[in-house]
Amino acid sequence: MSRNTVRKQIHLAAHFPGVNNTTVWADPESKSQIDFSSFLHLARTAERGRFDFFFLAEGLRLREHRGRIHDLDVVGRPDTLTVLEALAGATTHLGLAGTINTTFNEPYELAKQFATLDHLSDGRAAWNLVTSSDAFTGENFRRGGFLEHSQRYVRAAEVVDVVRELWDGWSARGPVIDREAGIFAPDGDIASFDIHTTQFDIAGRFEVPRSPQGHPVLLQAGDSDEGREFGAAKADAIFSRHGTLEEGRAFYTDVKNRLAKYGRSWGELKILPAATFVLGDTEAEAHEGARHIRLQQVGPRTAIAFLEQVWGKDLSSYDPDGPLPDVDPEDNVTITRGRVRHAKDPLAVARQWKEKADAENLSIRELIIEVTARQQFIGTPQQVADEIDLYVQTDASDGFILVPHLTPGGLDEFVDRVVPLLQERGSFRTEYDSTTLRGHLGLRDPHTVTEGARAS
Repeated sequence: MSRNTVRKQIHLAAHFPGVNNTTVWADPESKSQIDFSSFLHLARTAERGRFDFFFLAEGLRLREHRGRIHDLDVVGRPDTLTVLEALAGATTHLGLAGTINTTFNEPYELAKQFATLDHLSDGRAAWNLVTSSDAFTGENFRRGGFLEHSQRYVRAAEVVDVVRELWDGWSARGPVIDREAGIFAPDGDIASFDIHTTQFDIAGRFEVPRSPQGHPVLLQAGDSDEGREFGAAKADAIFSRHGTLEEGRAFYTDVKNRLAKYGRSWGELKILPAATFVLGDTEAEAHEGARHIRLQQVGPRTAIAFLEQVWGKDLSSYDPDGPLPDVDPEDNVTITRGRVRHAKDPLAVARQWKEKADAENLSIRELIIEVTARQQFIGTPQQVADEIDLYVQTDASDGFILVPHLTPGGLDEFVDRVVPLLQERGSFRTEYDSTTLRGHLGLRDPHTVTEGARAS
């Protein structure tokens, strides 16, 4: 790796999470999760703070817990691309990133949708690639099922390769538009495609001219070895969940060391963990605020619901402020449908949780607050700015995707009080110096590489 001697620049994004265990939707300050005004407020706040991009998650099915709609978690989401396209006309520099599933969507429509967003935004589009092996979600789609877990990244890799070939179908010069000759684009400027893979058999010509960025930015989230390898091969940025300084450095080094085999350098992939923040005029005030927020996020019902996901049974008779159950989990990971958090080995998770609860004398609710916490920056604005900068300057991350606990005004205080401090120390831009998201992230044009390295 070639390390810069100058100060690394911090990359920041704003996550609009919707209703989940991070937001406090019942707080009087929380507004609508579906009104366009909420999306617009957060996006404009992020752009005012000179953030790299706005990040929108995706919901594909209403989640259920014990056979009922799980209103403590995501309960609904407008269409991702529709929201981002509307925001394209209401912002000028902010990148627009959307999560769209590779398992349940086809390459041609994905290529067209994101090329369109890139055109509408003048080069600010990003696609967060996710996979699914969830049969419950698959019931909503025409295939009536799902992919085996081992096949999800096989399909995802083929989706990316096909989409990139379609994006490159038009000449870089774009339409000629020769009115006198009656030529919109010479026939040779639009390549034919004839693609046959394990997942796809498609042929034709792509109908959208090459977009301003060439390729929209590709984000990916995946922590398994397979997911890390996929990110190193295909992604421009990874949405990571490694929060502590030590874990962050280990993940950062591991993934970036995988890049060389794909002809890529460390700077060609950004590592951006999710993080929350709580600010106070004093450190004590910030920690008291963080405690209050976590108690709101993990109320009694939420604590029991999380525990039931591991134990696989109805635990409503247990006191959330009492000890953990003294019985083992049942083999019933489908008690929560739509997202199962601990499906791999509930017995091992239960054992770890019991050991932690016994060692620290934690109640059910206190334990769930501990084990479901994201990376948090808690303190005065100066302390939070110092800690964020430390992560970036010491290669624990390249920046953060910030998840406010209130929608849509939860980012306002960070932009007003922390961003100026990062700017003062020279770690964060004071003005945008690019018009595209690739430019904001310091990513190269995808067409400056050879065909052999194109999988990057």
